[in-house]
Amino acid sequence: MTLLEFLRTRTPFKSVKLGCGEGGCGACIVLLSKYDPVIDHVEDLTVSSCLTLLCSVNGCAITTTEGLGNSKDGFHSIHQRFAGFHSSQCGFCTPGMCISLFGALVNAEKTDRPKPSPGFSKLTVVEAEKAIAGNLCRCTGYRSIADACKSFAADVDLEDLGLNCFWKKGENPDVKVSRLPSYDHNNEICTFPEFLKCEVKSSFLLDSQKSSWYNPVSVKELQSLLKAIKGNNGARIKLVAGNTGMGYYKDLQQYDKYINLCHVPELSIIGKDRTGIEIGATVTISKAIKALKTETNGEILSESEMVFKKIAFQMEKIASQFVRNTGSVGGNLMMAQRKCFPSDIATILLAAGSFVNIITDTMHEKLSVEDFLERPPLDSEIILTSVKIPKWEPIKNECSEKDCKILFETYRAAPRPLGNALPYLNAAFLAEVCRWKSSGEIALNKCVLAFGAYGTKHSIRARKVEEFLTGKKLTLDVLYESIKLVGASVVPEDGTTNSAYRSSLAVGFLFDFLGPLIDNVAKISNHWLDNHGSATISTVDEVKQNYEQPDHAKVPTLLSLSKHVFEVTKEYQPVGEPVKKSGAALQASGEAIFVDDIPSPMNCLYGAFIYSTKPFAKVKSIKFKSKSLPYGVSALISFKDIPKDGENIGSKSIFGPEPLFADEMTRYAGERLALVVADTQKHADVASNLVVVDYDMENLEPPILTVEEAVKRSSFFEVPPFFYPKQVGDVSKGMAEADHKILSAKMKLGSQYYFYMENQSALALPDEDKLLGGLQVGGGFGGKALKSIPVATACALAAHTLQRPVRMYLNRKTDMIMAGGRHPMEITYSVGFKYSGKITALQLDILINAGISPDISPAMPHNMVGALKKYNWGALSFDIKVCKTNHSSKSAMRGPGETQASLIAEAVIEHVASTLSMDVDSVRSINLHTHDSLKMFYVSSGEALEYSLTSMWDKIAMSSSLNQRTEVVKEFNRNNVWQKRGISRVPVVHEVIVRPTPGKVGILSDGSVIVEVGGIELGQGLWTKVKQMAAFALSAIKCDGGVELLDKIRVIQSDTLSLIQGGFTTGSTTSESSCEAVRLSCKTLVERLTPLKERLQEQMGSVTWEMLISQAYLEALNLSASSFFVPDLNSMQYLNYGAAVSEVEVNLLTGETTFLRSDIIYDCGKSLNPAVDLGQIEGAFVQGIGFLMLEDYTTNSDGLVVADSTWSYKIPTIDTIPKQINVEIHNSGHHKNRVLSSKACGEPPLLLAASVYFAAQAAIKEAREQMFSWGCRDQPGFNFQVPAIMPIVKELCGLDCVERYLKWKIGSETSSELY
Repeated sequence: MTLLEFLRTRTPFKSVKLGCGEGGCGACIVLLSKYDPVIDHVEDLTVSSCLTLLCSVNGCAITTTEGLGNSKDGFHSIHQRFAGFHSSQCGFCTPGMCISLFGALVNAEKTDRPKPSPGFSKLTVVEAEKAIAGNLCRCTGYRSIADACKSFAADVDLEDLGLNCFWKKGENPDVKVSRLPSYDHNNEICTFPEFLKCEVKSSFLLDSQKSSWYNPVSVKELQSLLKAIKGNNGARIKLVAGNTGMGYYKDLQQYDKYINLCHVPELSIIGKDRTGIEIGATVTISKAIKALKTETNGEILSESEMVFKKIAFQMEKIASQFVRNTGSVGGNLMMAQRKCFPSDIATILLAAGSFVNIITDTMHEKLSVEDFLERPPLDSEIILTSVKIPKWEPIKNECSEKDCKILFETYRAAPRPLGNALPYLNAAFLAEVCRWKSSGEIALNKCVLAFGAYGTKHSIRARKVEEFLTGKKLTLDVLYESIKLVGASVVPEDGTTNSAYRSSLAVGFLFDFLGPLIDNVAKISNHWLDNHGSATISTVDEVKQNYEQPDHAKVPTLLSLSKHVFEVTKEYQPVGEPVKKSGAALQASGEAIFVDDIPSPMNCLYGAFIYSTKPFAKVKSIKFKSKSLPYGVSALISFKDIPKDGENIGSKSIFGPEPLFADEMTRYAGERLALVVADTQKHADVASNLVVVDYDMENLEPPILTVEEAVKRSSFFEVPPFFYPKQVGDVSKGMAEADHKILSAKMKLGSQYYFYMENQSALALPDEDKLLGGLQVGGGFGGKALKSIPVATACALAAHTLQRPVRMYLNRKTDMIMAGGRHPMEITYSVGFKYSGKITALQLDILINAGISPDISPAMPHNMVGALKKYNWGALSFDIKVCKTNHSSKSAMRGPGETQASLIAEAVIEHVASTLSMDVDSVRSINLHTHDSLKMFYVSSGEALEYSLTSMWDKIAMSSSLNQRTEVVKEFNRNNVWQKRGISRVPVVHEVIVRPTPGKVGILSDGSVIVEVGGIELGQGLWTKVKQMAAFALSAIKCDGGVELLDKIRVIQSDTLSLIQGGFTTGSTTSESSCEAVRLSCKTLVERLTPLKERLQEQMGSVTWEMLISQAYLEALNLSASSFFVPDLNSMQYLNYGAAVSEVEVNLLTGETTFLRSDIIYDCGKSLNPAVDLGQIEGAFVQGIGFLMLEDYTTNSDGLVVADSTWSYKIPTIDTIPKQINVEIHNSGHHKNRVLSSKACGEPPLLLAASVYFAAQAAIKEAREQMFSWGCRDQPGFNFQVPAIMPIVKELCGLDCVERYLKWKIGSETSSELY
């Protein structure tokens, strides 16, 4: 049992969430505190409770966010600041974030840093940001979370912190500090209470016979134990240190015996002597990092210190802090040796000339890391005891004519700079270099070149390259030949993804390492010269100094100052004020209740889906591997268990149903085949993996797995006429008027997974009269609309069949496989345009991959065309086909259709500008709508004064300093060869529909107000806005006494019986429609109460709210009012506007794109709550960056999702968002047809992330033009894909750009000078 399972099933502490079960999201983090009675010391570590075995924490103290504070005893300042900095939206990730920060605070206080000012801690800003580097959040965009964390830092500048509810802009620092929730480290929580220390001193141990958990205290005892267990009829044993490997290998099998290695002294040593550092096998990666970071007085490190520190810095990029705190060095190496794990540690230790010590029976062996890795997988009885990293002594120069030094460098190319992502390739190089003083020439006496994680069994040394370089003087020719050898040596095995990219990384890394040692290359290799103004390297000392700065430019910085501009509307107070999100502190303290937090009813069973792995096949049978049911399993539910009067329907939209289970046929990989029902969720999950499905594919047509095949076989979903938009203008005429034409250009767009932090979950009771309500939803983004229904339906069917409660919480892999996600599509377009860049006609043919069921897909053409019309195309024609394929059905995902269509529009503009060799920003400006053209394209164009895009377009150029920065970018690109920057400005026009929504308001006898609305709170602040609206609307009664109505209002979750016609919470407008429904209900109440209030006022003079309500109850006045807001047909659709400028930097050697800065301006009308809207804008924008740049939702050849975990699917993290995000909420004034003049903001800002994508495209074009200047005329076509992950970017920049550069340089070199 894991610690997470124990906490969630055996204790009342439910703040610890299951997000991934892999140590990859941070939702389950707790603070683990260990007490050492010998030295009277408490060690505090943040750990992933989903990977931590319960028995391993015997004698430890656990702190969850409930232990910090709560609503009853008072919230901790962490909770208060998270709420006050608007850092929580859905709230599912918030408890883990709070504990990550708390752990950082606790450990910072143990340092000998100066005492901080009152209200602050010893934490630094960098530490505060890195504290949450391993935590995932899908809602906020991270900036607000970082601000809450940084508010505790001793070195924070409060002016750098964003919007919060503690102070107002312009207030002096002392006032700001006084208003922050108090933090006093002297009164902080004791993580290991005194009474527990007494328990530890009494040395209580687990009963090994009862728990099957063994704690040997010596290597000898360990060996005896292994032999005894092995002789016991082949009992299954597991050696345990940190157990973090379970997150990668998903070890679900049960073991008979567990042997904890952490109490064996020989395995936990950290020894330092003149020969090097020895690190025991069970030493955690965090402790190893600390040991390697030896303190030095000078700025320049010795050779050995330099090697140790660089190893430490590379180790800091492994996993995340809370995984490194328990994951062991030895465990990492053993996974690399036995299971071919892509280990960073193995590679860097290999390059550093390290050794391992192993014990086999009575024989001790010392092996080089290379020999260790190359051996066959070691037997379980062989024990790895320690690793020895040698100390590199300064080379004695026997000859006065030369100066020799040791250089060491580590490399890693991964989707995330700070770790928490496996690398595409890692490398580490060690070289002994000598410089002849007379000639200045540099030679390599010897070198070690290690590469790993690139699709091979283990890390290797590039021996041929080493042999070639040894003893050679470094010249361009030698470098070129060595790089060719590397490309031939580092070759991934067959089947490895992005194999050519991985090989190119090896070339780039070696070039980066050796290039600065060659005088004429050093001039253009900026990497080691960032800290020096020198244009050349004239001495080895200078090279060495750059190598010995372990925190030089390669260490990424995080976030810089961001600006938020908005106007607070006083007209409808408290509406328009940046009120903090309702329930945010409860989310932070873990008191908010999600579905899986509900205590299980008596006799509750648990479900897990069995899904198909074939796209089209007959299902002959579904059986367990063993003849008997697996342990704990009660039943296997399938379509055969549906009652005779029922239907096999899992969900249903207006366009058609989707089956709950496959019948005799499975029609897509990932389809639900059956439901395993067991006594625990773990048993159900394990049993679902023990099922064997017998498929028959004979005499069946091949599945339709591409849209091209769907077209060939006419496999389409029908689009109702009212969902298919009308063409605009005459395309034939527009094409005839064009000076230029681009014909049949093509582009492809991939899919995206929702990655809500809370997986799909449901609880069904067999008693139909019982209802569940009042629950939080841990993010949705469209995925909890239709896709959640089959989960609930399956539980309901099982509960009905077995007459017992049934609940289910999908594991992350199953959720990702079944989710469907965003619609992939293929686009062909033809466009006509003038010499000026003015477009006259656009023709589009779009093939949408909808999957097997209609879901909402037939609405996609409507959504797409609304966003496509953002520019004045002159004329617009389109043929959009919704293709039915043998894939999981795609569904609505934040900005469904609009996101893709807006990107298509921008791609067309980019293509036109490129064809004309015009500035793309000018082409965008030329084709922006006037209000007259807007009316031609949109029925919902509104009044001329409402068209705010043109003014915002100019405003964003000024506020972002677009013109000046464009020139700076050009200058940067002229002066840098291996980094290129790009900058882009894009607009958004997004059409939304306001839907009918019910509302209900009731006033209780004590004056408190209960509100119900049809909309669901998903983290978007709907309830907060509704509370503000209710307070505003009820304030019309104008009672005396200055009562704060906002504090008296509570929004409760409705259900389908209390509020019928609730509809879907979708389309960005549910908040405003819910607010209007509440306003109408409150208006009715005010009308009922006003005569009573006036009568009481005449009698008593002054009437308070409580007095009025008390009298209303005495007079039996109806204080409950319901409404059903139905928008006027002429105003139910309207347009949203925004613009963004983004700047990025692309590394040509790795393809890594760094998002430097994004400036956003967005029209919220008169914002109902600027704080909520700001969070929505930032969160949507970052989610858009994920879709366009990071998230690769891939499938295999059968259409089965293979990006099915946090290991393979990477959403944005704090180190992969723009370093600076500036947001202005534009107040466009009065809009008579809107709810208090407000406008939607949930989805439209996501479309602005295209500014990042096209800034990257601009940088890549600069790289390609540079390649062209080197004489490279045969570059591949510019096919910029979505998502533009590192391999895609690198391929477009040139997988062979280093080779081409060197070949060009050698050919053009006429002297030792570069130019």
